[in-house]
Amino acid sequence: MPKMKTSKSAAKRFKVTGTGKLKRNKAYKRHILTKKSTKTKRNLRKPTTVDQTNVKNMKKILPYL
Repeated sequence: MPKMKTSKSAAKRFKVTGTGKLKRNKAYKRHILTKKSTKTKRNLRKPTTVDQTNVKNMKKILPYL
């Protein structure tokens, strides 16, 4: 059985928490920030967890995380 390959692009974007959940950063923080409120931009800084509907696929492309 050959080794499974990790999706390197996903490996750079996701980390595993201590409880086994996947941590990700939020989108919409790159440009066009002038029309976004300070509160919105502040909330976009915080990391969040991957939704449960996507976890199965994420674990498949990140077999060694």
